[in-house]
Amino acid sequence: MAKNIDQTERTVLPVLAVRETVAFPAYTVSFELDDELFMAAAEAAVELNSPVLLCAVKEGNAGKPAIQTLSRIGTIARIRQFVRNEDGTAKVVADGIARVKVTDFTRFANYICGTAITKESSGKKNPINTQAYCRAIISEAEILAALMPEGSEQLITQAKTYEDPDALIDFIAINFLPKNKDRQRLLECFDIKKRTELTTAFLKSETDIILCELKVHKKVRGNLNQNQKEFYLREQIRVIREELGEDDDNDEFAEKIYSLKAPDEIKSKLFKELDRMSKMPFGSAEATVCRTYLDTCLEIPWETRTQDRTDVAAASKILDADHDGLRKVKDRILEFLAVKQLNPELKNQILCLVGPPGVGKTSIGASIARATKRKYVRVSLGGVRDEADIRGHRKTYIGAMPGRIVNALIEAKSKNPLILLDEVDKLTRDAHGDPASALLEVLDGEQNHSFRDHFVEIPLDLSECMFIATANTLDTVPKPLLDRMEIIELTSYTRGEKLAIAKNHLLPKQLKRHGLNRRMLTVSDGAILEIIDFYTREAGVRSLERKIAEIARKAARRIVESAELKCVRVTEGNVFEFLGARRLMPETVSEFNEVGTVNGLAYTEAGGDVLKVEVAVLDGSGKLELTGSLGDVMKESAKIAVSVVRSIASEYGIDPDFHKNKDIHIHFPEGAVPKDGPSAGVTMVTALVSALSGRAVKRDVAMTGEISLRGKVLAIGGLKEKTSAAYAFGIKEVLIPRDNMQNLEDCSTEAIEALRFIPCENIREVLKAALVPEPARKEREKQANSDFNEIFFGESAERNEATVNI
Repeated sequence: MAKNIDQTERTVLPVLAVRETVAFPAYTVSFELDDELFMAAAEAAVELNSPVLLCAVKEGNAGKPAIQTLSRIGTIARIRQFVRNEDGTAKVVADGIARVKVTDFTRFANYICGTAITKESSGKKNPINTQAYCRAIISEAEILAALMPEGSEQLITQAKTYEDPDALIDFIAINFLPKNKDRQRLLECFDIKKRTELTTAFLKSETDIILCELKVHKKVRGNLNQNQKEFYLREQIRVIREELGEDDDNDEFAEKIYSLKAPDEIKSKLFKELDRMSKMPFGSAEATVCRTYLDTCLEIPWETRTQDRTDVAAASKILDADHDGLRKVKDRILEFLAVKQLNPELKNQILCLVGPPGVGKTSIGASIARATKRKYVRVSLGGVRDEADIRGHRKTYIGAMPGRIVNALIEAKSKNPLILLDEVDKLTRDAHGDPASALLEVLDGEQNHSFRDHFVEIPLDLSECMFIATANTLDTVPKPLLDRMEIIELTSYTRGEKLAIAKNHLLPKQLKRHGLNRRMLTVSDGAILEIIDFYTREAGVRSLERKIAEIARKAARRIVESAELKCVRVTEGNVFEFLGARRLMPETVSEFNEVGTVNGLAYTEAGGDVLKVEVAVLDGSGKLELTGSLGDVMKESAKIAVSVVRSIASEYGIDPDFHKNKDIHIHFPEGAVPKDGPSAGVTMVTALVSALSGRAVKRDVAMTGEISLRGKVLAIGGLKEKTSAAYAFGIKEVLIPRDNMQNLEDCSTEAIEALRFIPCENIREVLKAALVPEPARKEREKQANSDFNEIFFGESAERNEATVNI
């Protein structure tokens, strides 16, 4: 189609919006459409074999193309290929025909059309000007081509074949100018002189950019050595930022340090570290550690704290709502809050809760945090064997990180949280150090105001933190660490406490977890006591909770499977339907008094237990046999018991030489269960005296106490658990050391009311209370002889006795 200068031709054509490229006359362009409006226009043009109007979308319009976002200068083109893609877009390949000016856009049924006026460049075109324009453009293009990769020379050779400046400019724009913004400006310019000036300006700008890039490359290469080649790209980024006057993200770090709530000396240290980081190679291992260090220090709550709740009544209400029992711990926390109310400057106490598993040591920590309105963080120490876990790693190590104490403060976002050090007795040690020793500074109220983490290297004030440690036993906790903590012992729950916990906490929790409510599942008190007595044996309530969960699961299944069943009731009589047969058989006192068998009281991990001691005396050479998986302490107690019996043998009619002509066998039933401890001393003495003297022991009497070589009864531990076991067993009288009478206040109320406690100071008092009185023994022997005579001789006991006396 031949065109003359200023000749115009109005044409109405479908409009396609073009992104990421610019269409020029006489050149093929490929682009994608993502709007159904323009895809419909392309399909209409293909169907009608009509040209289309390609209009570029103006810069800064990333959304859906609209009429107001389309350029008014475009290109008429004919579609060579149109293909719809599976992702809902369409690919278009079109050949440019002529530049046009769009006067207006019109919306048809399902696409847009534009009215275009075909225009060519204005200005005088004479051979001299034309040649001058072409030379100026080619001259700049040659400079740029010399800096470009191989293949640019062929482009210059092809450019020199053009005699028309417009055609040459279009060629240069397509092959030398990378920015679509510059290409569009050349497309929109119709004055040949101005087009030439713009083209040369764009070529010069591109040349300057490439020269600057080469300068950056050269400078980077000069800074690299053989060991730094792997950081080439990172060095490029750093030098580019230097050229632009930027300094990485140091400004962001500096702003955070300025706004940090921390003392000035800490800010000074962080600024010094920031200055070091700015001089390190970007992306190096050391720079990464430094960046991690700054991030960590900026997250530490140096001066951020929460306001403590000092309302004792409100705190007491929360503690009682969360836990039944645990009176010692609750009282200690309430005392702390009361003193805190009178003296706000009081430093926090460091407590250690010691008790068997499942008694609520960990959960009471969260409850205390809620009662005091402090942030709560749990630090598990079980299996920790590296000092760096507590104090952190030094920054010299790759992958260094702070210790668990600093991480706890960061997690709490508070300077005065409650930090629970769980399972402190499970700490171990190896070649990397002793974590228990690292805790000495943390838990020392006189030193932890300036605790130093190896990674942070800045003193941290831990004096406002409340530390609560938990442990199952103190045997494995180092003595210096114990000396820094206030020990609070949590004993096992009594039967009544377990019932209250199950009703108030465990059952509602499991009902909610299994999608039930109290209308759908009811569990009577008798059923809960049945579970406690015959399905679980533990100091805490974990197994009890599992049994309640098992009942809830089976109840849920019954309700789901039966449309008519609306409620499941669990009583003492039908517990076995949910949990099966009883796991533990009931134990009670013997039906008659026995010789050589005594009820002892023991403390186990599952609570208290009644432990029978059996003694058999046989003819022999004085051997002492001990069976029942006894520990060393218990074996020593047995030897002491034999010596004590020898010292009092004459008082109880025992042969003084029994240790020479009699073999003694002491047995503790349940041989598979290991047993140890000194508190069975009085029990073994009583069983020995009974077996050697022939006097029976009262069947409803139980005892506990350590025996000394002089026969004194010494104090023992675990009295609460032992008395509860005696009560459950059906014992009537309990013999305890006199020194333990003050501990009766810790025992359960039902045990104190049901049992008769007899304090004993020496072994004679124990034997007096435990052995069947001597007259009763003679009367029993007399009755036994009478029964024997009547059966075998038909004679009365009086005649037999008279005959014997004769």
